[in-house]
Amino acid sequence: MQNTGQENPTGKKPASSAGGRVKPEIPAEFKAELIEKLDQTALIRILAEHGSEPAAVFRKGIACKRLAVIGTKESVPSLAALLGDDRVSDYARDALELIPDPAADQALREALPKLKGLLLIGVINSIRRRRDSKALEPLGKLIYGEDAAVAGAAALALGEISGSAAAKILQGALGATAGAVRADVAGGALLCADRMMTENREGALALLDFLSRPDIPGNVRIRAMHLQVAAAASLKRPRTAPSPK
Repeated sequence: MQNTGQENPTGKKPASSAGGRVKPEIPAEFKAELIEKLDQTALIRILAEHGSEPAAVFRKGIACKRLAVIGTKESVPSLAALLGDDRVSDYARDALELIPDPAADQALREALPKLKGLLLIGVINSIRRRRDSKALEPLGKLIYGEDAAVAGAAALALGEISGSAAAKILQGALGATAGAVRADVAGGALLCADRMMTENREGALALLDFLSRPDIPGNVRIRAMHLQVAAAASLKRPRTAPSPK
């Protein structure tokens, strides 16, 4: 090989892969470790940075991931501002889902009327995971929107949140929707009844009875009937005291 006369200024041999090829160095702007060491204040500053180039998106994504671990109420506004950015919205939602402060719930609720499509569905799913009972009314309204996917996500979120108020909304929607949306509403109602069984057994059984009607989609009706049978059997099952050791 011809000697070019150039020397390695660092004096270090470049890293090689198993095949003998030189392993490229990760550019500094794509090193997560540097961002993960920052405190919350510095991470919030990263979220406010301008720019859409890959390095800027990477920095915001890593900052969001770190705020999912250390974030508090102070980081909520900056995370909420990214919910409409399809490049980093998933990371922002992940952080908001894990921040144990009611401000995160409020931020997600306030985003509902501002978003559409997949971004809106993402926020609905985050509300579902947090089981925010204050979101029942806006979620109920989304069931009647033009986007069937959004309506279905809202119905399932209502079922996950559950409770008598959610059950009432879902029962009303079963009489006012059709097609795929009605099928999702029925699925949400079944989920609601299942979750209510330990908190409000009487209300859960009433909802299961409603879901056992002939006009309910077959898969949900059959499952509702099975849950009714299981609930009745659990009441008849004798309760025995634990055997002495």
